[in-house]
Amino acid sequence: MAYVFNMNEILEMAEQIERNGAAFYRNAAKGISDSQKSKYLLELAQMEDQHEKTFASMRAQLSEKEKTSTLFDPEDETVLYLRALADTRVFFEKKIDTSSMEEILKEALTAEKDSIVFYLGMKDLVPEKFGKEKIDSIIKEEMEHIKLLGKKLVELKK
Repeated sequence: MAYVFNMNEILEMAEQIERNGAAFYRNAAKGISDSQKSKYLLELAQMEDQHEKTFASMRAQLSEKEKTSTLFDPEDETVLYLRALADTRVFFEKKIDTSSMEEILKEALTAEKDSIVFYLGMKDLVPEKFGKEKIDSIIKEEMEHIKLLGKKLVELKK
């Protein structure tokens, strides 16, 4: 049986992914000795915090239809499943050289790309009546991060 999700569940995953991203950047900032680079990573963490708030706001504005559960789930196991998906698909813990800004940015770019692929896949699992079109807003936010990270990576290589 295939899973079908609603927009509320997707945005809940998006919020978790943003929390994971913020934690990634804050942790990476601790490993960088250059204060300017560390400050930049903390700014990226704040952007992830802001994305989380944006997605929470989007979730608060959903219609009842977009919040309607698609499965009978009296034990709320869907929430645990979604949290596990969010925690293991994007920004999950990897061993990287947190003293290298270039390595941190490469890992961050990979995570942002993974998030877009994840959301594109989730689009197929959300019917139109449950808010499928709103996933494009999430993808657009992630694409902005890719542009920003790519630009910074190019600057570092100069």
